[in-house]
Amino acid sequence: MDTPQEDTAQTLTFPGQFDSLAAICDFVTRAAEAADLDARAVYAVQVAVDEACSNIIEHAYGGEGHGDVECTCRIHDDGLTVVLRDHGQPFDPTGVPEPDLQADLEDRSLGGLGLYFVRKLMDEVHFEFAPDTGNVLTLVKRKGVAS
Repeated sequence: MDTPQEDTAQTLTFPGQFDSLAAICDFVTRAAEAADLDARAVYAVQVAVDEACSNIIEHAYGGEGHGDVECTCRIHDDGLTVVLRDHGQPFDPTGVPEPDLQADLEDRSLGGLGLYFVRKLMDEVHFEFAPDTGNVLTLVKRKGVAS
């Protein structure tokens, strides 16, 4: 009989710079592997977190060096939760229109696919904003759930 593993969490804070993306990726990769996610799920976490952190740097902070990205990885029995926190511009995901994937390439606007991909890659995506806590993005990836 499997003994349930105890939830474990680790938090690291990274400078809000594109050079930090590799270190953030290493951090979430170690957590995803420790959570016993399969290779496909580990890759989904890597891509989703990279996209989210790039957006934090570019959009929330308006460029590099304007704040930090706090990353918490929580391993639980059924997978991994990654929480990204920043103190940049408030983000409202409801203001981001769904991309028109049927439109011709020349008719599509640049960008706008990042949030779409994050939502497709992860099993749960939650956004919160409060002036005292900043932007909080929670990403959940469960074991054995196809992306």
